[in-house]
Amino acid sequence: MKFLLSNDDGYFAPGIEALAAALRPYGDVTVVAPERDRSGASNSLTLDRPLSLRRAPNGFYFVNGTPTDCVHLAVTGMLDSIPDMVISGINHGANMGDDTVYSGTVAAATEGFLLGVPSIAVSLVSKPGAWLDTAARVTLDLVERLIEQPLSEPTLLNVNVPDLPYSALKGMKITRLGRRHHAEPVVRSVNPRGDTVYWVGAVGPAQDAGPDTDFHAVKNGHVSVTPLSIDLTSHRQLPGLTQWLTR
Repeated sequence: MKFLLSNDDGYFAPGIEALAAALRPYGDVTVVAPERDRSGASNSLTLDRPLSLRRAPNGFYFVNGTPTDCVHLAVTGMLDSIPDMVISGINHGANMGDDTVYSGTVAAATEGFLLGVPSIAVSLVSKPGAWLDTAARVTLDLVERLIEQPLSEPTLLNVNVPDLPYSALKGMKITRLGRRHHAEPVVRSVNPRGDTVYWVGAVGPAQDAGPDTDFHAVKNGHVSVTPLSIDLTSHRQLPGLTQWLTR
């Protein structure tokens, strides 16, 4: 197996180091990650300047761009062959519900999926990641299952792991994305130069957190596994909008 790993926390993050160490017995591991924290970068692709690829002393590659840049560069130009799997993470903090729209972790896996590679985004609910070994073992469980029982269609999985010892997990659940309340307002302050600046507010609490959602699964000690798709079409609105437009 050939694994391509990326993240949005940066190539120096403990999460990606733990993931690489866990996967090495299963095949060749290549790490291509951002040179700095790019959390919240979503699916942005750098088009206004060239990208630089460098190698750190530990063998990890880092790019002066976004998580999407990293996977795109690796798959379409850097690697000699297409990887068998793209895994993004282990992220420090959950990526559930509406978080997936903004998440650089999910974006890196999404880029792999768009390029035709089975992809997984892995996030650990706790910060700064006290249970990285748990998330790493969960990832290995999924990788082993995918090797033994390949899925019949292209795969993009969003995985969220509770901050628990591996032995305390209640298993995995297939879930849908929940929804959050609106985010908190921006925080206004003044910097040392007297300029008014704004910090983006915290995310809102869970709103749609029913038994079939990622929020509910993680809260109750399960690993949440949500299959994602890229079709943003609101299919339920198509008939009504067709009638509206033809009136």
